[in-house]
Amino acid sequence: MAVYFIPKTKLISRATNNFRPKQWTSKWTIIRRPFSQSQQQYHQQNSNSTNAKNQNTRKGGWLSWQGAILRWTPLGICIIAAAHWHLHKRECERRGLPKTATAWQTNVYCSLPLRLMSRCWGWLADREVPEILRPSIFGIYSSSFGVNLEEAVVSDLKYYRSLSEFFTRSIKEECRTIASDCVVSPCDGRVLHCGIVTNETHLEQVKGVTYSLESFLGPKWKKDTSSSASYIENLKQNQEGTNLYHCVIYLAPGDYHRFHSPTSWKPNIRRHFHGELLSVNPKIANLVPGLFCINERAAYIGEWEHGFFSFTAVGATNVGSVQVFIDQDLKTNRWRGLKVGTMREKDFDELAMNNDIFLNKGELLGQFNMGSTIVLVFEAPSSFRFNLSPNQGVKVGQSLGCIYDNDNDSGMESEE
Repeated sequence: MAVYFIPKTKLISRATNNFRPKQWTSKWTIIRRPFSQSQQQYHQQNSNSTNAKNQNTRKGGWLSWQGAILRWTPLGICIIAAAHWHLHKRECERRGLPKTATAWQTNVYCSLPLRLMSRCWGWLADREVPEILRPSIFGIYSSSFGVNLEEAVVSDLKYYRSLSEFFTRSIKEECRTIASDCVVSPCDGRVLHCGIVTNETHLEQVKGVTYSLESFLGPKWKKDTSSSASYIENLKQNQEGTNLYHCVIYLAPGDYHRFHSPTSWKPNIRRHFHGELLSVNPKIANLVPGLFCINERAAYIGEWEHGFFSFTAVGATNVGSVQVFIDQDLKTNRWRGLKVGTMREKDFDELAMNNDIFLNKGELLGQFNMGSTIVLVFEAPSSFRFNLSPNQGVKVGQSLGCIYDNDNDSGMESEE
């Protein structure tokens, strides 16, 4: 039994300030409480706190199975991935190689549901925007990505029904002049790389990061070529006095999204490669080797006055679709289920183009529904020189290069 000595004043309700009971003469009163009752309350409180801790553990604390799976495991994976990436960068620095992603890191990137996200973005971009909200939404987009509205044929933002219509807006003809040089820029954008194709397995998408020409354009397509000939020899129509050249141009989200014919040429076949939809941003292109061979793309292969010529439109993340006006059968960004990470760069459809199709220089060819990349691979005489350098901005119709009579009059040529 526990005995407590408590002042009488603590047991009296303070209804009034002067209230004092007369029947209590002593200063202290004694309250007897069984000790067993206090012990029971102590054990009950202790058990309640233990149950609360056990309940928190069962709910997914750090020491529970749920906490180990949902908290410790992701943390451990992130630490291991960060350590592996740090060691990989040190190894690249030691060997003098660019700091690119490893094969498993590329596979993890390809396993993301980027096609589903791109299809959702394409659906959203095609929804009609209320007219009252169009100036605000399109204005924010223009300010964020530096869109020049003065060049648009229609500068009134209320005119565009959806984001997709705003992306693919047409511009005034006087805003772009088609140069007289033999090859001009097919689009507005930034040159990632350009130069001579010296090795069919080492074309540079950006400085130091390469991709394979055969994986990019597909297998040999000439039936009258011997099997012993190299891939470059198979593409070239003139074996002497000519070289293969390539140029990679990146279209940013704020650029003019339509693309034109870079020269006068005739497309013979179209190959649609069903690849992934990874981002083609220059930062990603610096990390993922063979990015253009992994992504979905439409390659138009034909000829011009100097031999072989190809024009390839590369798809990317959030590109709702790639439209080519001379090819109504082309359907990009198609739904293929929840299969991700397949990297089917060798899976393609081939279509023979109509014989009466001929593209003139500067002719409108197609459009992207978001920023992407265009790759030109063509044959030209050895005296051909590029008039630009990597990371230079270009506009539609601006000269990319031309054939010079002597090397003294040549322009700038990028180094491989």
